[in-house]
Amino acid sequence: MRTGSLRTRRVLAALAVTSLALTACGGGDDATDTASPGAGGDDQASDVRVGLAYDIGGRGDQSFNDAAAAGLDRAKEEFGVDANEAEAGAGESDAAKEERLRVLASSGFNPIIAVGFAYSGPLATVAEEFPDVNFAIVDDADATGDNIANLVFAEEEGSFLVGAAAALKSETGNIGFIGGVQVPLIAKFEAGYRAGAEAVNPDIQVQTTYLTQPPDFTGFGDPAKGRTAAEGMFDAGADVVYHAAGGSGGGLFEAAEAAGTLAIGVDSDQYQTAPEGVRDVIMTSMVKKVDVAVFDYIESVVNGEPKTGETVYDLEADGVGYSTSGGQVDDIEDQLEEFKQQIIDGEITVPTS
Repeated sequence: MRTGSLRTRRVLAALAVTSLALTACGGGDDATDTASPGAGGDDQASDVRVGLAYDIGGRGDQSFNDAAAAGLDRAKEEFGVDANEAEAGAGESDAAKEERLRVLASSGFNPIIAVGFAYSGPLATVAEEFPDVNFAIVDDADATGDNIANLVFAEEEGSFLVGAAAALKSETGNIGFIGGVQVPLIAKFEAGYRAGAEAVNPDIQVQTTYLTQPPDFTGFGDPAKGRTAAEGMFDAGADVVYHAAGGSGGGLFEAAEAAGTLAIGVDSDQYQTAPEGVRDVIMTSMVKKVDVAVFDYIESVVNGEPKTGETVYDLEADGVGYSTSGGQVDDIEDQLEEFKQQIIDGEITVPTS
């Protein structure tokens, strides 16, 4: 942008708007003052200022966003990078997402990482406006450009493994899947889950529901809807339910605890992040290593070689998998590992829809 342009004046004015939810991490009014020295006192690393734009729910959702936050926290600890975090609001427009990214870029943050496919269009627009800023987006391959990295995952492969686990553990032959919003990305979770379950039991019944339809993305942050959907599935005979619904998954865990049934978490190892009172119902989680992707990307910037284009985190790259916390899949781990190797070896091709 040219200095003095109308857009520049609008952006500078926007810096004062608190509704954009830009908050310097670690306290202090000036984000550049919050960085701590990296290991070995790496001056290059300490000059890196990361802007992280969360999806709905933000840090504290115990799932997708928290996984991204973990990658950022690791980069802050290991490299001493400075960071500023912003959070999407429910029902907000693409224009609001654009302005969030634009303010981060105008404030000197580089790189900027957008968490979630909902940032696809806005990130592509803002990245073109700021060609000297490095951008990355998690869960989207459509936003492309010379300064854009696409951090994507083989969610269907990890979901296959937890689907197999659900079928192996189910006593009723009836399991469930709850998707937050019915979009192609979440369809990958459902397709893999169903394929894994049917690989164990071709006759298994898989109940499916999506909490909202686009452009309503509140299904990723509505635990009450998650609980209602799960209760309906348990009442209809399901004894294991998997969610790919972000913060709405908390409602599934509550319903499973009340029904005395089992749940499968997503993105993070939710046995470790969920409230203690519901941990015993979390049989496993489909772990999607957003933390690794975020850290790897920041590391590439710190090293002066920012990633661009698509990087796929699959089973072979250890980018997806399943958790074993709580010990509830210990007795079937050998079978799950056999399925995992068959996928890696190409003996099993997991569907994406």
